[in-house]
Amino acid sequence: MRSRARRAPSGTHSVKDLLTRMVPTLTRVTEQASRQNYWLTWLSQHLPTEIHARISGVTERQGILVVFAESPAWSARLRYAVLEVEADIRAAGPELTNVEVRVLPR
Repeated sequence: MRSRARRAPSGTHSVKDLLTRMVPTLTRVTEQASRQNYWLTWLSQHLPTEIHARISGVTERQGILVVFAESPAWSARLRYAVLEVEADIRAAGPELTNVEVRVLPR
């Protein structure tokens, strides 16, 4: 019985080459996770506990901080709470051009 070993295509690269190409992507993902953690911690320190507990996520992209609430009702309350600390948010993140509140159920 003969095995059918396939020859690697000429475009195949080593694992090291593949990982080297992935570094920019992995770095971007790590930075995003770090920023999310930063904002979740920051919001937990500056918003009332009952409102912070209803945040389902946070993301920062293209100069916009988006804070997600778990329901439309909590979104409205969160929007008002964020307005009260918006000057502090902008001081903590001077690169931000806007802060938005949206709904994202858990």
